[in-house]
This record gives sequence, C-alpha cells and structure tokens, in this order.
Amino acid sequence: MLNIHEKIPLATTSAACCDELPALRLASDEAQQLAQMFKALGQPVRLQIVDILSRFGGKVCVCDIESQFDLTQPTISHHLKALREAGLVDYEMRGLWAYYFVRPAQLQQLRMLVGEWIGGQPT
Repeated sequence: MLNIHEKIPLATTSAACCDELPALRLASDEAQQLAQMFKALGQPVRLQIVDILSRFGGKVCVCDIESQFDLTQPTISHHLKALREAGLVDYEMRGLWAYYFVRPAQLQQLRMLVGEWIGGQPT
C-alpha cells in the first residue's frame, strides 16, 4: 500500500544536471522593454498598422492609416498611442496632420531576439 506520508530522501549530488547551466540573457529592464513591444504588437490592428508603416520608407499620414480600417478615429488614435508608448512608432506634425513612421532600431531588436530563438545567427 502506498504511504503518502512517507518522506522520500532527495538526491544530494553536487554535480549539475546539465552540461551547460542556463543563464539569463536579458536583463530585467531589457526584458520589460521587449515585453512591452511584443504586447503592443499583440493586437491585430496594431500589427496591421506597423505593417502599413513598415512598407513605406517615408511617413504615412494618420488620415491614410484611418482610411484602411473600419474603426473610429479615437480607436485608431488609441492603437497608435500604444505603439508610440512601446517605442515602435513615432510621428511628426505637419500642420494639422500627424505623419507616422516605424522606429527601425526597435523593430531590429525584436528581429534579432526572435532570430536567436529560432536558431538564426544574430546580426
């Protein structure tokens, strides 16, 4: 009969179970920043916005972004704000209009990390 109250001694070896011990590659602040970027991209509309912006070398007017979606202007503004706060996009004002663009260095950080995860060589 199985005695669930019986204590089983733990193995007490000093040898590591793995040849190479795992170590954290990302500092806490770096992991936090990257997580915020991934979280921002976790919404389909935001992913589509970044896709639109990434395909244009210059800047895209907010009115042209809005015209691509069946969403209200405040909803698009909310998504753009989340992308700005995550550091993925930025904008410049030209008169009354805001022109948005991707921040390539931030997207490159994500690209490098994902590339390392899937076994690619970091560039």
